[in-house]
Amino acid sequence: MNRAACACLLLAAGGTTAQAQLTTEVFVTGIDRPVYMTHAGDGSGRTFIIEQEGAIRIVDADGNLLPTPFMDIDGTVQGGDSGGNEQGLLGLAFHPDYANNGKFYVNYTGSGGDTRIAEYQVSSSDPNVADTGTARIIMFYDQPFSNHNGGWLGFGPDGYLYISAGDGGSANDPGNRAGNLSNYLGKLHRVDVDGGDDFPADPNQNYEIPADNPFVGTAGALESIWAYGLRNPWRTSFDRETGDLWIADVGQNVREEVNFAPAGDAGGQHYGWRCREGFSSTGLSCGATSGFTDPIHQYTHGANGCSITGGYAYRGCELGDDYTGLYFFSDYCSGLIWTLDASNGFAHTLQFDSNFNVSSFGETESGELLVANLFAGTVYKIVNPSNPDSNGDGIPDSCDSACLPDLNEDGNLDFFDISAFLNAFNAQEPLADFTGDGNYDFFDVSAFLNAFNAGCP
Repeated sequence: MNRAACACLLLAAGGTTAQAQLTTEVFVTGIDRPVYMTHAGDGSGRTFIIEQEGAIRIVDADGNLLPTPFMDIDGTVQGGDSGGNEQGLLGLAFHPDYANNGKFYVNYTGSGGDTRIAEYQVSSSDPNVADTGTARIIMFYDQPFSNHNGGWLGFGPDGYLYISAGDGGSANDPGNRAGNLSNYLGKLHRVDVDGGDDFPADPNQNYEIPADNPFVGTAGALESIWAYGLRNPWRTSFDRETGDLWIADVGQNVREEVNFAPAGDAGGQHYGWRCREGFSSTGLSCGATSGFTDPIHQYTHGANGCSITGGYAYRGCELGDDYTGLYFFSDYCSGLIWTLDASNGFAHTLQFDSNFNVSSFGETESGELLVANLFAGTVYKIVNPSNPDSNGDGIPDSCDSACLPDLNEDGNLDFFDISAFLNAFNAQEPLADFTGDGNYDFFDVSAFLNAFNAGCP
């Protein structure tokens, strides 16, 4: 059965499962300093993992780590070595139309310690190897210090590329770079990589400014800025279902924070740094006195940790319905993992911690969550061990109790189940969207009959 149907059927059935204790299992090991994991959105089921020193590795749909890197630009990337610095290859995003155009984007520290956002394309002859000769710089900005590089980039639901930049490092943001609209640092940028080039005289800036960016036409402001007042946004994400934006921002000495902007937000937020850390004033001057956007959640240092690692709103199937839509995040120092409810800002500590330095979360193509152990070179998958594999697909998950052709729940696979499905189909009830694609069509009938004939479960 198409696994996309699972979430739809769970919703249609209105069922919930008792919130079970989650844990982790090894997804892949043998990675050199993993700092990010993502997918290409091309239907291949592959997972791409960044090694901080400059390589991108592939885990195929069967869970095998391919011996040849997808890309290795170690000679171009500065930093990312065992010294524990914050430089290196830090971000990766695949174009929304990657399956057709083969374009992807990386965020890395180059010579001189400055940040480059570069576009590459996949090889025309091998889908598991990039063509490094296609490199094109999209954006460049100076880094005055070696820390607080940010490093994430990703495409929003609007098709634009978003780029998170830290405040440039040192302590307390000397120069108030995060609050300065004429400076790239301490910002979330939003650019159009498919449009024209608004900077034809500058070979290091190759993008178009979206007309609805919040500071277009503002004197002295960089028009690429979407939001500002960020210290070191270590992992940002969009909810793949709703389009909501989550920004985890690393604090200075006392507080860590999670920022949130709902889908459709117009941007322009000042998230407070260096005037504020979490909900509180830092006592530092930053020019502004009001108009700050408070975080949705903060926590203090100590037992909780000292450096937030942002994650994702869960939209997979395997953890169970109770976790759907909750935002997962962690702390690099403590290894604690929390879920956060966007409706009330309440965070729940999960009944397990990672027991390692969580460098990043990742999302597989099917929406399952990964978490990386920086120094052990291992990526783990978050799993729910209490879900039995009742549908026999080899994966113990919440779909096992939902994706069943026994629609009348009498314990038999018979004519009455077919009749129940056809009645639901004719009435265009949610249950009849068996493929989970939002349509009621031949494919739903075919998927149901295939599962029925196969004796599912």
